[in-house]
Amino acid sequence: MTAVRRRTRRPQLWASERTAREMGYQMVAGIDEVGLGPLAGPAVAAAVVLPIGLRLPGLDDSKKMRPADRERVAAAIRRHAVAFGLGLVGPEVIDGEGLIRARQLAMRRAVENLPLPPEYLLVDAWDVPDLAVPQMCVIKGDSVCASIMAASVVAKVHRDNLMIEYDRQYPGYGFAVHKGYATRAHQDALRTLGPSPIHRMSWAPIRAVLAANAI
Repeated sequence: MTAVRRRTRRPQLWASERTAREMGYQMVAGIDEVGLGPLAGPAVAAAVVLPIGLRLPGLDDSKKMRPADRERVAAAIRRHAVAFGLGLVGPEVIDGEGLIRARQLAMRRAVENLPLPPEYLLVDAWDVPDLAVPQMCVIKGDSVCASIMAASVVAKVHRDNLMIEYDRQYPGYGFAVHKGYATRAHQDALRTLGPSPIHRMSWAPIRAVLAANAI
């Protein structure tokens, strides 16, 4: 039985994809990254190619979605996507290369991990200079562009699940709850336990803990 593809009720979300199609590109991937701001854990990027007009009820900026809704929408994206890829950059690279370079590297890896090569990229806010693929920067893309929104959701769900696993490996920090962000509980745990192997050692709160422990 042939699956029925439902069309979105928010056609403006596909404006960038349709612009790329009008330029002659068929494999159009949206890219976004999550996890640049936390004190611990990797940055994760996703690249997603969707059938244009695919209806994904509940799709939104991943930061505005409830965890259960993100999981549900991410599963639908993975099920219906033409292709998707993930790219991870660990805390040691973030420490050594900085956030801008880490973002670019995570996005490049996500594109390289697509099972089909993209012809055109839709990127949230800033382009990715390491990629020899035509690109369009979409301001606030994770709120206005369906493919970028989908990439944001897939990346967020993957990273959150990684942090839940890290919570099992490094108990006591609360990674499953705060996902590595600088909550008061996280900083209290840092002062008690010291940094874990997945903390970003170059960041000021971590350096402060290391300095205090060295006294």
